[in-house]
Amino acid sequence: MKNTTTHTFDVLLKTFLKWIGVCVAVCIIGCDGTTDTPAKPDFTAVPQGFPALIGPAHNPITEEKFELGRQLFYDTKLSKDNSISCGSCHRQEAAFADAGKVVSHGVGNEGGFRNSPGIANSAYVQPLFWDGRAATIEEQALGAMTSPAEMYADTNVVNERLKSDENYKTLFKNVFKSEPNTDLAMKAVATFVRMLISGESRFDAFKRGNSAVYNESEKRGHKLFFSERAKCASCHEGFNFTDNDFHSVGLHTHYADRGRYMVTNQGSDIGKFKTPSLRNVALTAPYMNDGFLTTLEDVVRHYNSGGKAFVNKDTLLKPLNLSVQEQADLVAFLKTLTDENFVKNPLFKKP
Repeated sequence: MKNTTTHTFDVLLKTFLKWIGVCVAVCIIGCDGTTDTPAKPDFTAVPQGFPALIGPAHNPITEEKFELGRQLFYDTKLSKDNSISCGSCHRQEAAFADAGKVVSHGVGNEGGFRNSPGIANSAYVQPLFWDGRAATIEEQALGAMTSPAEMYADTNVVNERLKSDENYKTLFKNVFKSEPNTDLAMKAVATFVRMLISGESRFDAFKRGNSAVYNESEKRGHKLFFSERAKCASCHEGFNFTDNDFHSVGLHTHYADRGRYMVTNQGSDIGKFKTPSLRNVALTAPYMNDGFLTTLEDVVRHYNSGGKAFVNKDTLLKPLNLSVQEQADLVAFLKTLTDENFVKNPLFKKP
């Protein structure tokens, strides 16, 4: 695997900072009119309106750790048979989802039972997984790496693979002052994932005052999405379009996958799943925890119907009686949440 140099990282970092609208150089003008040395840009700067990006105390964000995490994210060494990586099921062009697949397939073509969602803005999501079983990104990454339906890796084997790789030996020493091991590898992967920030869509431009980015249908859809009539924003709220909570939306009349119940063992949680962010949603079909709905039109039709009868269905789910045009307007609005720069940003690509 190619070892990315500091120079290359600096070039990519400039691209990243331009993407999030942060000036690469900020000149400080003194009282005498002279210009001092430009201030160093903030690596963890975020789009306007986003909370500050802060890593956990046990795993602070650094540029070097991010770069190590990027290499590990795309490295098949983290799977049982060297066949897949994290990036196999979380592809950048699909907003780091596994678009086009109802469920992903892991080592030995083992099929999962849940759809692989996008992982953009995971820094602001807690807990993680559809059922919320992981409290941190570090836990989520380890869970995927060791799951029999996913990468099915043995941590002891991964430890030895990393230790035998001269490139990783050097990188881990520089980043962690330690020889490679799985725990540190997951911290690096988690750092890379935390930096996958998406917040430069046409919706964001509209919200910041540029109404010209919307056509008339998108404007109507925007208004309807945030209206009391549609109530979409009751669960898909805030800058990341999620309440980080669990709901049953009446997708089925019975659930073989019991969702949040598998974590809490509470009957009231059967059929409840984490509210996904809607950012880049047009790129991540199919939809829902089991990929049951194929298109955004299908999703809007489902919510317009009020969902199927189910004991734990959220009380917010009621028939909306939207017209065909109104449903089309909602779909048009959802497509404005696509962040083209995010899915093309070279900083996030495979080294």
